[in-house]
Amino acid sequence: MSRAPAAGYPRAVSDYEPVIERLRAAAQREIAPPAMEPYLDKVRRSAYRITDEDVAGLRAAGFSEDEIFEETVSAAVSEGLFRLDAALRTVA
Repeated sequence: MSRAPAAGYPRAVSDYEPVIERLRAAAQREIAPPAMEPYLDKVRRSAYRITDEDVAGLRAAGFSEDEIFEETVSAAVSEGLFRLDAALRTVA
């Protein structure tokens, strides 16, 4: 899911703009496998609720540890950037 970044960054964040943009570029991934979408939605909305059983279900569905890790990190970083952009729009 692609979301537009906030236009420019406030001064307090501008020192980190290059790092934020590198994270944004790294988090741009191809569409995740449909079988992973319920798990990734859980990562985006309530990551603290992820359990060993969630991961075991993905492993049972044939996903490797690397695939699970990469998709998890991508979803988490993307959601974090979305929330950062929302916060920056609020204070702008």
